Amino acid sequence: MTSRFSQFFSIAITLLFFSSCSDMNKESATMIIHGGTIYTVDSSQAIVEAVAVKDNTILFAGSMEEAESFKNEQTELLDLKGKTMTPGLIEGHGHFMGLGYNELRLDLMNTKSYQEIVDAVAERVKTAKPGEWITGRGWHQSKWDSMPEYTVKGFQTHHRLSEISPDNPVYLGHASGHAGFANAKAMEIAGLRSLSVEGIKSYKVEGGEVIVDEFGRPTGVFNERAQSLIGKHIPDNTPESDIQAFNLAIEACYKNGITGFHDAGIGRETIALYDRMKSEGNMKIRIYAMLTGWDEELINEWYEKGPNIDPDNRFTIRSIKLNCDGALGSRGAWLLEPYTDRPDHYGHETLPMDVVKQTSLNGLRNGFQVCAHAIGDRANREILDRYEAALNELSKRDTDHRFRIEHAQHLHPDDIPRFAELQVIPAMQAVHMSSDRSWAIDRLGEKRIKEGAYMWQDLLQSGIPIVNGTDVPVEPLNPIASLYASVSRKTLKGTPEGGYEPGQKMTRAQALKSYTLDAAYGAFEEKIKGSISAGKLADFTIYNQDLMTVDEADMLNTEIVMTIFDGEIVYEKKD
Repeated sequence: MTSRFSQFFSIAITLLFFSSCSDMNKESATMIIHGGTIYTVDSSQAIVEAVAVKDNTILFAGSMEEAESFKNEQTELLDLKGKTMTPGLIEGHGHFMGLGYNELRLDLMNTKSYQEIVDAVAERVKTAKPGEWITGRGWHQSKWDSMPEYTVKGFQTHHRLSEISPDNPVYLGHASGHAGFANAKAMEIAGLRSLSVEGIKSYKVEGGEVIVDEFGRPTGVFNERAQSLIGKHIPDNTPESDIQAFNLAIEACYKNGITGFHDAGIGRETIALYDRMKSEGNMKIRIYAMLTGWDEELINEWYEKGPNIDPDNRFTIRSIKLNCDGALGSRGAWLLEPYTDRPDHYGHETLPMDVVKQTSLNGLRNGFQVCAHAIGDRANREILDRYEAALNELSKRDTDHRFRIEHAQHLHPDDIPRFAELQVIPAMQAVHMSSDRSWAIDRLGEKRIKEGAYMWQDLLQSGIPIVNGTDVPVEPLNPIASLYASVSRKTLKGTPEGGYEPGQKMTRAQALKSYTLDAAYGAFEEKIKGSISAGKLADFTIYNQDLMTVDEADMLNTEIVMTIFDGEIVYEKKD
């Protein structure tokens, strides 16, 4: 009896020892998040009760009971108090410094008439120094409540703007970024007050256009690459303003629940700024950057040294951005058939297609993803053709190249299945449909709209993911608006009933995935972010209500109440 008791006691002690050792070896969490609905975007467990985090890494996602086993005396418990959490949202196509500078300059995003633009400039003139440039961005004539009495090719003319600012040059970017509007002083500085060719309809610039009146005089509107005629005279940004804009952009991201950002086209100076911010510990966002295709020398330098995949997951460069056509709003999108509301015009090929082919070949050879801007159906077709030719030439059809088309807004029906066939990712900003669809039908006509515009569900069903976003500062950064547009196909005013072309709506799960895991996939980063899974980065977005179940009519009332980046709370909405 004594022997049996001794044996039992020995076994118990042994089990206790190994259990204690196991507990000692188990990692402890710095934070446990619980008390709300947590959507993981992980197919193995869509919803969990709790998430355990150690520093900037997810240790565990699952039940609260199991999560508590990671707790020690130092573990912070974050109670969601019924709120909803998802993986940190990723802006899949935007312009980071444009976001920041939009905070510093005239923001014309919400102007509803030409008069409101004139009034905004008039206010800025009051405080501007003599000769100082006044710049801004965000006007969009197709979104105004009314148009001025006199227009040329659907655009306003500079005269009223010139009257209120005779001594200060003014240049105001279109919301799309594909056109600009200058006053007389700005055109005088650029040597463009008179083009002196009487009776011509327009002054052509390769890849762009200066809009002129019936007398050959410039109206102040510069389309596509013609913008450089004015832009080269605008003073450069200063290092101080760059840092200010950078920090404002980070703040804006946090307020909108954005923890990752695909920066769609940056040059040498911006790369230097980001490198500096990272070295100084100020790169407090995850930027996946595309090199601007306009700078051939820069691209060739990067071919030589290859992609820079940041081990700290803050600033990665492994893709190239090509701007291949314009936007529908400025009638710059490159179409197979002419514009319905301008029958003599097909838009603009803003980059030669042989450059797309050569860049695709070089990208495949040197490990760079190619991301080509295409809005019109011809631009999309031409780019798919060049991608296909490059993939076939190098026998790379079956490689994990993840080439992208940015926007893919208007497609010919024959080209829709080609995205999946070629494994080309469409990066589509759903909020563009909400903002543009009501007037885009004037540009394209009903048949082209219904058969090929904003074809989200057809693309998803073909087997290719969609990367979502806003194209900020073309649209406000607000991801809730883009998610709402994704699932409703309505304007932000909730019209029309049932949505435009409702068969193309995303489900809510598809929409959330397009802002998280699919966006991460579009940057080769799905193994480190995009879902709440053990081993991934601790980036989370927390909302005041359940955007996956709330009534559609209330979805736009969803607010970001907290953002967690790298395991730390970086934004908390004040009551």
